[in-house]
Amino acid sequence: MSHYFETPSGADVRREITVTLFDTPFTVETSGGVFSGDRLDLGTAVLLRSVFPRSGSRRLLDLGCGYGPIALALAAACPAATVDAVDVNDRALELTRDNAARHGFGDRIRALRPDEASRSDRYDEIWSNPPIRIGKTALHDLLVTWLGRLADDGVAQLVVGRNLGADSLQSWLQGQGWDASRTASAKGFRVLTVTRPR
Repeated sequence: MSHYFETPSGADVRREITVTLFDTPFTVETSGGVFSGDRLDLGTAVLLRSVFPRSGSRRLLDLGCGYGPIALALAAACPAATVDAVDVNDRALELTRDNAARHGFGDRIRALRPDEASRSDRYDEIWSNPPIRIGKTALHDLLVTWLGRLADDGVAQLVVGRNLGADSLQSWLQGQGWDASRTASAKGFRVLTVTRPR
C-alpha cells in the first residue's frame, strides 16, 4: 500500500496502458507505487459506468486521483469545467499532470496535494474511489473535510466495496446529516451519491 505515502517505495518505472473512461479509450502512463498502476481498478470502472457528471458543473474534484483516470474522464465529459485532482502521493500527481497534458487537458486539470487546494474553493461535484484502507477514523476525517467543500447544490459520487464497508459508510454519512443514497451496485461495489440535506 505504498500508494498511500507521499514518496512511494520502488523505482518510478513508467509504462503505458489503455483504459476506458465513459466509453472512450485513453492511453495513459502509470508506474509502480500508485493505486492500481497496472490497470483501471474495478471500483473506478463501476463508478464510471454507473453515473455521469451534470452538464452544468464547472468545478470538479477528483479526490485520491492516482494516475488521473477520473480526472481525465471528467475533463473530457465537461469541456467547460476545471478539475482539481488531489492526492498525497507525489508520483501520482506527476503522472496525473503528464496524462492531463498528453490528452490536452493540462490547462483544466490541476494536480494538487491536499494542502495546495484552497479551503475557500467550492465544488459542484466530488468524485472519489476513497482510500478505505487508511482506517475508519482517517477516512471519516477525509470525507468530513472534502464533503464540506461541496457547493450548496453540489453532489459527490463515491464508489466503495461492499465488503470494505460501503453500507456502514452510507449509514455513517446519513448520521452526519448528509443525504447519501445508493445509486448503483455492481461487481461487489456500491456507488453512493451524497448531497447536502434537502
